[in-house]
Amino acid sequence: MSTATKILESMQANPKGDWQLEHLQTVARQHGIDWRHKGSSHCVFTWANGRSLAIPSRRPVKPIYVMQFVQMLLEV
Repeated sequence: MSTATKILESMQANPKGDWQLEHLQTVARQHGIDWRHKGSSHCVFTWANGRSLAIPSRRPVKPIYVMQFVQMLLEV
């Protein structure tokens, strides 16, 4: 089981955990999701179907954003 898979399972079980933006980027990388974060206050994840999700880059990532990210990931 890969690190990204373990992170995703942990996010599903505990979205209120101490999640960092790097955790979401690791999961996104494994699932082929692009993101952009160049000097801005948000990291924007973009799925192949055109949907996107902007997440503030402050730490830790709020649970609502973790839940939205996981939901969008599982809908694809």
